[in-house]
Amino acid sequence: MDDRSTVHHGDKTSKSEKLDTERQQSKTWGIPREEPCGVESDHPPAQVHTEQAGFLALKRTVDRRFECTECDYRPAKKVKLSRHTRKYTGEKPYKCDICDYSAAKKDHLESHMDKHTSEKRFMCVECGYRTSHKSHLTAHMRTHTGEKPYRCDQCDYSATHKSQLDRHMAKHTGEKKLICGECGYRTADRSSLTVHMRTHTGVKPYKCDQCDYSTAQRGNLDRHMAKHTGEKRYICGECGYRSADRSALKSHMVKHTGVKPYTCDYCDYSAARKFHLDRHMAKHTGEKPFMCGKCGYRAADLSYLTVHMRTHTGEKPYKCDQCDYSATRKDYLEKHLIKHTS
Repeated sequence: MDDRSTVHHGDKTSKSEKLDTERQQSKTWGIPREEPCGVESDHPPAQVHTEQAGFLALKRTVDRRFECTECDYRPAKKVKLSRHTRKYTGEKPYKCDICDYSAAKKDHLESHMDKHTSEKRFMCVECGYRTSHKSHLTAHMRTHTGEKPYRCDQCDYSATHKSQLDRHMAKHTGEKKLICGECGYRTADRSSLTVHMRTHTGVKPYKCDQCDYSTAQRGNLDRHMAKHTGEKRYICGECGYRSADRSALKSHMVKHTGVKPYTCDYCDYSAARKFHLDRHMAKHTGEKPFMCGKCGYRAADLSYLTVHMRTHTGEKPYKCDQCDYSATRKDYLEKHLIKHTS
């Protein structure tokens, strides 16, 4: 009898100690546990599950509270919405501390900074083009391979760059929600509007570091720099033609391929370059979206307005390398050079 009583008492004490240990572990780890029958619990299971369910429901609600007022984009985080809305506001908070470049995204600024600081370790084996970014080399190689991975799902158009496809898609939707407050010019592309605004402001952010030349467009500076370096890094694989300008190589390649991807919707005209088609389209539409803020002159093509603005600024960017003659237009310089060669 005494033995059985002793054993029973010992078992009871052991269970109590075990229960206390489990409770302590649960508190330490923050794990709710079910209490055995007859023992009062500090964490009722039903209440815990209810609170957890309520928290998850609230989290789902909070995650979806950010919504773009311009489109149906709905991110889970406020910072993503802030980045997204810069498409519409034009805000560019990331600024280069070496030049006046600014960007809407941090990674764009980082790519830009490589121009000032980084080694260009990726090289094209076809023409010697060098870049700091592998993705830039990949895009560049398409000028040699002809690859156009970005395809329109409404027609047979394809492009080497996504930005080109985005601009093309506006032809199908007709949407041009970005508008110039100075002259009413409309576009579907933020970068196009940024470049256009320089015709009114006179801003020329791309500056030559070897002379006083500056321009509103990056491509113009690239072409200009070739005059200093003599570099012609774009080469035709068919005949060896070399150029300092990528667009010039594309135009040249038409001689071999005959491809003219830019086609008119009103007639059978087609072009190898987009700006040639844009200039042609003005004949059908009569539209002249580019206006001079000084005298009201209007043009169907940005290049025409750029040349016109020189009548106000006095700028003569085309300079003779044999005398001190300079001109507002390239064809004027070409005519002048005949005097030296004939």
